[in-house]
Amino acid sequence: MTAEARALDRAIERVVTLGGLEERAMAVTSGRLDALTKPRGSLGRLETLAIQLAGITGDPSATFGHRAIVVAAADHGVVRQRVSAYPADVTPQMVANFLVGGAAINVLAARVGATVSVVDAGVAGDVPAVATGATGAASLIRAAIRAGTDDMTEGPAMSRDEAVRSIGVGLDVAAVLEREGIELVGIGEMGIGNTTAASAIASAMTGVPPERVTGRGTGVDDATHAHKIEIVARALAQNAPDPADPIGVLAAVGGFEIGVLVGLIVGAAGARIPVILDGFITGAAALLAAALAPGVASRCIAGHRSVEPGHAVVLERLGLQPLLELDLRLGEGTGAALAMSLVDAAIAIRDGMATFESAGVAGPEATEPV
Repeated sequence: MTAEARALDRAIERVVTLGGLEERAMAVTSGRLDALTKPRGSLGRLETLAIQLAGITGDPSATFGHRAIVVAAADHGVVRQRVSAYPADVTPQMVANFLVGGAAINVLAARVGATVSVVDAGVAGDVPAVATGATGAASLIRAAIRAGTDDMTEGPAMSRDEAVRSIGVGLDVAAVLEREGIELVGIGEMGIGNTTAASAIASAMTGVPPERVTGRGTGVDDATHAHKIEIVARALAQNAPDPADPIGVLAAVGGFEIGVLVGLIVGAAGARIPVILDGFITGAAALLAAALAPGVASRCIAGHRSVEPGHAVVLERLGLQPLLELDLRLGEGTGAALAMSLVDAAIAIRDGMATFESAGVAGPEATEPV
């Protein structure tokens, strides 16, 4: 067994040992919310979010001031099948854009006080050594498995060893976040062709046919969309991934950045760090992570639901309700960054409102059973 495989086993065991969410912390938060000057439950999902956060962390007073967004980037051999509206060159170009603070995720992360890190998990082009320092600029973690995956219509996208190594990179990133005291992490991705990989993963893991989980990604036309569905079906037929073997599914039809996200989700969950998922690709990674480590899904927060049809399927399978629905389809962690503002709102309500007792406001009247 490799060192990466042993690390993954330890990380999975850490999640399993935690068990369910911390009931005591959830009860304390629920009691606090019920005592505030409002009808019980009247702030809806802001209240359930505050309760979930308490359950994940085990701390009913957590404030989540130290936060990060991690964007994993890699290229995909299936792009050679012309499944995207953009060329593969865009992946390294966008990574360079992250590093100088010019992308949407840089802008949105700055608004919510989150740092941005980009993991080069396998970009098939030179990632320039860009001097950072611009407002919102991302830091770079160089951890490429190799320069992009193979074409999954011709065989596995990667070897099983490479799949485990990519997960190991994510575990390492999670360990750094834990050491740095990060209290909340949002995850995102960049990789031309990765909605094709995510569609294949979603279909393999849920049994839903490719035509129901494969969307338009970067905005392809009708003909290319139909071709993309056929490519996903061809990749699944070629590789016959087994949903009972999530590492095998990742190796067969996944991507290196998706593997990094799997490891990051598992590692963060074991460290009691809430994970805010972004869109379809991060959801596909969460499907794999939840199959590896039972209990992971309850420690994730769905930042939003994208327009990709497979995303709704993935969230339903994970049992997660998205916080936002804004017709986003960019990726990068943008939906996760936006959702962090709702975390702030939930914590502000929990800590900032007066109680019925402190405000001298009459609470709800007790009712007698009829």
